[in-house]
This record gives sequence, structure tokens and C-alpha cells, in this order.
Amino acid sequence: MFGPVLWCVETTLEVDVLRIILLVLTGLAVFLYAVESLSSALENMAGGALQEWLRRYTTHVLGAVAVGTVVTMLLDSSSAVIILTIVLVNCGMMGFRSALGVVMGANIGTTLSSQLIAFDIGEWSAVPLLLGLGLQHFGRRTGWKKAGAAIFAFGLLFTGLFLMGHAVEPLKDHPRFIAWLQGLEDPLRGAAVGGLITLVIQSSSATVAMAITLAAKGILSLPAGIAVMLGAELGTCSDTLLATVRCRRPAIRVGLFHVGFNLVSIVLGLSLVHPFTALVVWMSGGADVARSIANAHMLFNILGVLLFLPFTGVIARLLHKWLPDRVATEPRILEEVLA
Repeated sequence: MFGPVLWCVETTLEVDVLRIILLVLTGLAVFLYAVESLSSALENMAGGALQEWLRRYTTHVLGAVAVGTVVTMLLDSSSAVIILTIVLVNCGMMGFRSALGVVMGANIGTTLSSQLIAFDIGEWSAVPLLLGLGLQHFGRRTGWKKAGAAIFAFGLLFTGLFLMGHAVEPLKDHPRFIAWLQGLEDPLRGAAVGGLITLVIQSSSATVAMAITLAAKGILSLPAGIAVMLGAELGTCSDTLLATVRCRRPAIRVGLFHVGFNLVSIVLGLSLVHPFTALVVWMSGGADVARSIANAHMLFNILGVLLFLPFTGVIARLLHKWLPDRVATEPRILEEVLA
């Protein structure tokens, strides 16, 4: 008697879940496209200045950290900055030790996007979209058109986040989804999920953004968000390693340092996750969970840099000893790269 009714209910639930998944994927696609577009637009605005900064103002490790932080904030992509650093080291235009400072600075710079995302201004994304579109179409100077492209990409970024947030809102009352998210409070499970998502979509910023978006909707807890963030830090190393393929050994050492830096920081973060969470809560001063996750992202990366910075020279010597330059073959490889 109730068979047709139950079938209709189950079918409706399946359709709703499918709609949610499609809308989340749409928002994710828009977000990833916006990140790439924003990075390209800002790089076009700066011209060759960013590469020149990386090459000229990184002779000292502290300066390299500062430059890596600033350039990553401008490009909104730590991967782009680290890959550019690997290219400069591979061509002999940047020293290996300086590159380590840039890598650490890039990890700090990428946390700016988390702070911006935590403002949850997706409903106002039409403002930068229309402004950017107007500048691109009606701007008379090339500089205005480039600025319009960057502003439009910035608005598109928050549009993607708004779509994802709007999509998952009905899941607040879904018992199975809530139970799965609560399972992410286990540090290892949450980190594994964060790392896997980042490995698939190739963007730690997107993974952290999704965690912040879920938290803003009251779906994800702070411990789960921190665990996912820790996993995302490791998942982002994959594209760095790919960039070192067929590179000289100094460039390979930069990629290995990035992996080692993130791996050691994550292991320490997972080992001290409870006191770290308490520190984040204290530092956030009663802020909401979304803002607290963004603060955790920034605090984690700053503490990691402070931990590694005094030992940069030792780490550089150990990596050089473990993977020394091949004097006989390196010049030939350099000629192939420059050809």
C-alpha cells in the first residue's frame, strides 16, 4: 500500500542529492577557474616585475621569505610562486638557499585567501563582477582593462563559493552527511580527506575554501576544519614535485624541501592538534568557526616558518649532501632547458 509513496520519497531524495552534487561541482569549477584567472590577471598587471622581485630581492633568507609572502598574496597561488621559483633555480637565476625562503614565504602568503573567504561576501559578488566587466569593455587604457580582468576574477571567486554554500545548505538536516562530517574530527581521517581532495582538484586553496564555506553554514566543526586544512597542506605538494621532473638537482632539492617542510609541519600539527585547536580558539577570541579555520590556516603556516627558519642553512647543507650536483652532466641539462 505504501510502496509507491516510499518509492516517490526515495526518488525525490536521490534527485535532491544529485542537484546538490551538481551545484557543488559547478561552484567548485567556477572557483578553480577564478583562482587561475585571478593569478593570470595579476601577473599580467605586474608584467615581469614579480619574476624580477623573486630574482633580485632574495639574497637573504628573511628577504626571500618576505618576497615569497608578498608575491603569493599578489598572485593568490602558492603553487605558481613555488613553481616559478623552481624554474629560476633550475636556470641558475636564484640560489638554492634563497629558494627555501621563498617557499616558506609562499606558505604564509597563501593564507590571505582564507582570511578573505571567511568574510562570506558571496551575496555581494555581483559588485566586483559588474565593475570588472565594465572596466574590461569600457576602459580606454590597457591598464584599466587588466585591472578589470582581475576584479572580475575576484568577483567570480566569491560567486563560486556562494554557489557551493547555497548548494550544501539543505544538507544541514541530512543525518548521514552530518555523521560523515563529524567523523572528520578524527585528525587522521580529516587530514586524509583533505589531502585526497587537494590531490584530485590540485588546489589547497579550494579545499580550505570548502571547509570554511561548510563551517559558515554551521555544518563543519572547528576540529574537522583544522584536520582537513592540515591534509590540504600535504596534497598541494604534488604539482610542485611534477614541476621538478627533468630539472637540475638544485631545483629538485627545492621540491623536496617543500614536501619535507609541509610533511614535518603536518606531523607536528597532528601530534599537537588539541593544544593547537585550543590556541586557535583563544587567538580567535570568540569568532565564528569559519573565521577560526582561516586563523588556524594562517597560524599553522606562520608557526611552521618560525620553526624551520633558524635551521635553513643546516637543511640546505643536508639536502645538498644527500642530493649533490652532478658536475659532469648539469651544464648539458642546463643547455637543454634554455634551448
